[in-house]
Amino acid sequence: MIKSVLVANRGEIACRVFRTCRELGIATVAVFSDADAGALHVREADVAVRLPGSTPGETYLRAGRVVAAALAAGADAVHPGYGFLSENADFARAVATAGLTWIGPPPEAIEAMASKTRAKELMGLAPLELADVTRSDLPILVKASAGGGGRGMRVVRQLDVLEGELAAARAEAFGAFGDGDVFVEPYIEGGRHVEVQILADAHGTVWVLGTRDCSLQRRHQKVIEEAPAPALDPETEAELYALAVRAAKATDYRGAGTVEFLVAGGTVHFLEMNTRLQVEHPVTEAVFGIDLVALQLRIAEGDALAPAPPAPRGHAIEARLYAEDPADGWAPGTGTVHRLAVDGVRLDRGYADGDTVGVHYDSLLAKAVAHAPTRAEAARRLAHALERARVHGPATNRDLLVRSLRHPDFTEGPAQGRLDTAFYDRNLAELTAPLPGAHHAALAAALADASARAGRLGGGWRNVPSQPQIKRYGDHEVRYRLTRRGLEAEGHPGVRLVAAAPDRVRLEIEGVVREFAVRRHGDTVYVDSAPGCHVLAVRPRFTDPGDLVAPGSLLAPMPGVVVRVADGVEEGCRVVAGQPLLWLEAMKMEHRVTAPASGTLTALHAVPGRQVEVGALLAVVTSEAEEA
Repeated sequence: MIKSVLVANRGEIACRVFRTCRELGIATVAVFSDADAGALHVREADVAVRLPGSTPGETYLRAGRVVAAALAAGADAVHPGYGFLSENADFARAVATAGLTWIGPPPEAIEAMASKTRAKELMGLAPLELADVTRSDLPILVKASAGGGGRGMRVVRQLDVLEGELAAARAEAFGAFGDGDVFVEPYIEGGRHVEVQILADAHGTVWVLGTRDCSLQRRHQKVIEEAPAPALDPETEAELYALAVRAAKATDYRGAGTVEFLVAGGTVHFLEMNTRLQVEHPVTEAVFGIDLVALQLRIAEGDALAPAPPAPRGHAIEARLYAEDPADGWAPGTGTVHRLAVDGVRLDRGYADGDTVGVHYDSLLAKAVAHAPTRAEAARRLAHALERARVHGPATNRDLLVRSLRHPDFTEGPAQGRLDTAFYDRNLAELTAPLPGAHHAALAAALADASARAGRLGGGWRNVPSQPQIKRYGDHEVRYRLTRRGLEAEGHPGVRLVAAAPDRVRLEIEGVVREFAVRRHGDTVYVDSAPGCHVLAVRPRFTDPGDLVAPGSLLAPMPGVVVRVADGVEEGCRVVAGQPLLWLEAMKMEHRVTAPASGTLTALHAVPGRQVEVGALLAVVTSEAEEA
């Protein structure tokens, strides 16, 4: 019997495994890098072991040190989670050699399927030969042989950029997985990403636990997943099940695994088999009423599965809440998570209030999961919970998730062929439009501030100033008076103040009473109301001229490392709007920085290998208009 489990991972997956271990009476061990010393998964474990490493990213990739940590803490089993070493056969062997129980498939199965090129060969397929790629093969997808999560992946539509994209994919894959091997395959546009969850024991039983649809993706990384995959015809579903069982039988598989496919034009294309638990496993748990982590543990202990899995019921949808700005090229966010509360649905989280999102790891804050009798009800329940969530801190994709779950291409798309991996390519501008009502949120923030300074405001509050009170938030300037007749706010006809407190304001707007929850952290104010959350930057009355940024300045959008500068880019060169100038690496992904306008590059401060903080000056482009 397993008594103590070390989770060779971090963030929400480590917290998720610990939760099941606690329920089963199993002790828990966390490992952590210096960057994660105060992380939630460290605090939730019974004991924790620091992993020394030259960089935070490679710390969790040092197999020998992870095994040593397990032995030092008295663990008798290791759960790999997902990412990092989860699909590393040598790590699985090292765990077993040390006399520990490996909670995963046999190393031979990992070896057969963890490399996507070998997996394709095992399934009777083969990737394109790189040397044979011609213009007629385009578009193609450059893909890391190891790992997943969108890292080490590039879509190539022109042959002249292939070498550069190969180099970038190799570097990104090596940084994330310690393996820089990549391959190419045809890029199929407009397909659905559908996967099959399997679970196998050591006694020959293989459970097929339905399908999941993971088509809503950005940068080849999943954003919203659901089970079962909607609107699949019986023939396609049967083919998916048969291929998944074939993959399990071919590798003598044990434990949880996922076989992934692209379904397009009635044809099923095998993508890969992930020999581990998936990020989106909660939707399968909800539909089948099971705990996959508990079943992993029991299989590792040698228990046999029942002859058949439980019957599925209802529909489940998961949304990944990321610290990122979808309107700004999905740029990851960093900083303090002041508040993270999502009520009414399951929440698997990797951060708690007061935690800091850094630059070294994936920016996933939490996963919200709703289960209901029907797909429509699950989508409605999840959208409602996210819309009313309190998410204060770095910019997030929360509003995008709410709008995605309500978009016709999602709600009606499966039956009409509009639910596919191009969802965000088609709809991103619409889904990232500013929330309405920002001027009302700014007014509420100003009234809450006044209440904090003068005490509770309401209908009986009296003052007759000669000049209006003025507060500035970002692009909004609020001018108001509180008179004997009540609130008089410029630009807000038909708005009446019902009540105001430092953290809550009620306004009657055109006859409808609306409540605004207001919370300030430093120079940022978060105003939550029914439509969502408005984030307002407090502007000082007077600006120091030294704080002004020169036109054309390119500032680092996030902390990171300058990976490279584009060929031919140097001070004095001519650039065109949108031209790539340099690349930053943050959170294991490369982020392109482009010229904001056509003109002359008059300054270049970015140097490959340089660590920069958010807001650091990278370059200056003097536009053609300025030159004139």
